[in-house]
Amino acid sequence: MRSMRWSAFRRRGPLALCVVGAAVLLLAVVACDKGKGKAAEKQPPAGPPPAVAVTPVLQKSVPIYYEFVARTDAVETIEIRARVEAFLLEQHFQEGILVKKDQLLFTLDTRQYEAQLRQARGQLTKARAELVFAQDKANVETAKANVELAKANLAKADNDVNRLKPLAEKQAVPKQDYDTALTSQQAARADVESRMAQLATAEVNQRAAIEKGQGNVEQAEGDIALAELNLGYCTIRSPIAGLIGTRKVAPGNLVGRGEATLLDTVSSVDPIRVYLAVSEADYLNFMALRKEAKRGIGEGLELTLANGRLFPHKGRLVIADRAVDEKTGTLSMIAEFPNPEGLLRPNQFGRVRMAGHTVENALLVPQRAVTELQDAKAVYVVGPDNKVALRTVDVGEPYESFFIIKGGVKAGDRVIAEGVVKVRPGMVVQPTESAVGAQQAAKP
Repeated sequence: MRSMRWSAFRRRGPLALCVVGAAVLLLAVVACDKGKGKAAEKQPPAGPPPAVAVTPVLQKSVPIYYEFVARTDAVETIEIRARVEAFLLEQHFQEGILVKKDQLLFTLDTRQYEAQLRQARGQLTKARAELVFAQDKANVETAKANVELAKANLAKADNDVNRLKPLAEKQAVPKQDYDTALTSQQAARADVESRMAQLATAEVNQRAAIEKGQGNVEQAEGDIALAELNLGYCTIRSPIAGLIGTRKVAPGNLVGRGEATLLDTVSSVDPIRVYLAVSEADYLNFMALRKEAKRGIGEGLELTLANGRLFPHKGRLVIADRAVDEKTGTLSMIAEFPNPEGLLRPNQFGRVRMAGHTVENALLVPQRAVTELQDAKAVYVVGPDNKVALRTVDVGEPYESFFIIKGGVKAGDRVIAEGVVKVRPGMVVQPTESAVGAQQAAKP
């Protein structure tokens, strides 16, 4: 039966085959359209454009800042040492606090040096008495009187010889009388010489005694000064106002034996110094700017602390080192910052910001709006029709939270600051004004 039907169908010819093929194709198309319709019914409707925050490209003159790693240190650091040998009796301060200049810190046992002072004062009294005795001229005056007496005796003997000589020649007197007169003359002359030698000896002895007495007085006075100095070293005060550390020796210990024992350390904190390592190029730029006298280079320095907060006081450069370090190629510079609250302590780290030159009419774009594209940097710009365009930009120096753009955008262009990851070039977006951009636009 089936073979008869097939034979009849074949006898109808090619026209019948075409009709059948067209029917099959029509059924396939209808089925495909129904599938597409069902898929379309499953897809959600297109959503609204993505919302992004935009900010206009600003144009204004801005200062450029240099930043350096900084380390704090004290202007003065004084070691408190025991300069005499004695027992440490008391500590009169609280460790780790600010102390005033001349504040009492430690006291040592003074008994030994008080005894030495009394002994030195006794020696001074004795030396002064001996000096008074040495200055007495009684011996010298006696020697002078003896010289005058001897000279008088010599004069009498000379007169006797002169008187008896012509008489003896005329044999008017016995020759023995003349000889006796000559002997007396010689004895008187020898006595004068002896008395003069005694006077000279007395004067020399007196001068020597006076000098010795004066020396003894000066030595005794020196012993007193030394004893008073050692006694003063038993009371130890702070030579400067500053921050004192933890003690090195506890009361009751013997200190100062053989060397000056370190007891503690005091560092000044107001003002405090900040050390910077400046590159040679930056140093040359500073000198050029200072020569131009366009702004106070080295004034109004800002210090950012390790916690990211800005130190409330501004500093200034005070010292530049003599030479550039040949190993690092940097020049050490020192700044000073007021530190009345004592917040900064030696050996803290931070960053110092220093104003450099000014860029006139700079184009500013938020740093977060700049994206990396392989070796280039770009921003997404939203046009008047709210379509996104990708532009390659030439990025310059940073300024606060912005980059200075040297090319690629113009003032007033709207760049996407938030929502960059949601957009692609050519996409339509729903822009809103960035709060940061509005605040910066309002600044002068």
